[in-house]
Amino acid sequence: MRAVLIQEPGGPEVLRLGEVPDPAPAPGEILVRVRATALNRADLLQRQGLYPPPPGVPPQIPGLEFAGCVEAAGAAVTAFQPGQRVMGLLPGAGYAEKVVTLERLALPLPDGLSFQEAAAIPEVFLTAFDALELQGGLGPGQTLLLHGAGSGVGTAALQLCRLTGATSIGTSRSRTKLDRCLELGLDHAVLTQREDFRDAVLELTGGSGVDLILDMVGAAYLEQNLSCLAPRGLLILIGLLGGPSAPIDLSRILKQSLRIRGTVLRPRPVEEKIRLNQKFRRRILPSFQNGVLTPIIDRVFPLEQAAEAHSFMERNRNFGKIVLAV
Repeated sequence: MRAVLIQEPGGPEVLRLGEVPDPAPAPGEILVRVRATALNRADLLQRQGLYPPPPGVPPQIPGLEFAGCVEAAGAAVTAFQPGQRVMGLLPGAGYAEKVVTLERLALPLPDGLSFQEAAAIPEVFLTAFDALELQGGLGPGQTLLLHGAGSGVGTAALQLCRLTGATSIGTSRSRTKLDRCLELGLDHAVLTQREDFRDAVLELTGGSGVDLILDMVGAAYLEQNLSCLAPRGLLILIGLLGGPSAPIDLSRILKQSLRIRGTVLRPRPVEEKIRLNQKFRRRILPSFQNGVLTPIIDRVFPLEQAAEAHSFMERNRNFGKIVLAV
């Protein structure tokens, strides 16, 4: 089969299309003929040699999600049959024509969605669902501060926030992206190139602050984030684009009973991922079926242009997801 291979750690130019053996499904696994996959920041880090996959996953093939058709099933598989359309998360090796996954980690494609639309769902919507609802407990009457609102996770999170009945405040350095976020249901937009988001958030909340922050920036926003939290508020870190280390005022955390939590999906135990998958299937997947939730795709590249897709993501040009057609 064809797959995108990392020849050596480096820039997008180290990616090339090559031939590798087809994977074979073990008991409890399905073999999927991939029709589309999608880019994530973790793929860029893996290409640079900074984020290796878990043991047993081919390190030379990036890719954390897929959408396609079941081609074969291993022993004891009962949930899916050959020919069924599926999507899901992977620990790696998604930039390929075929992948294997545990049947309990696969999700059925909602009717009416294309493979390319489905490939834009698993990583960002599962990340946002886990962070906002399962860990953050976001609900009606609460307020979310969402950084990078125009990113893949951002466009997923603001839709889930709207679904829960909470109020959303989104930040971005792009006015165009914020305008598109407002069309998706974002309540308040903050252009960080023109105003301090801390001042804007405190003004919008009447000085009380927000209940939950979803942040992929990290160190560069830490001090401001803590100032934006209401008493007993929660900061959830899902990325460190602004650096991993920063001084922290522990007295503010102590006095206001603030909480800071970090979360990523890739290294979690399989059983934990399965539980998340099952909750997502029951509570969120039907909202794609009825059109309440929509995967947001900026553009689609063919698999052989994975290097160009990585370059595009590194320039922070995309609104929503970047998809690879396989």
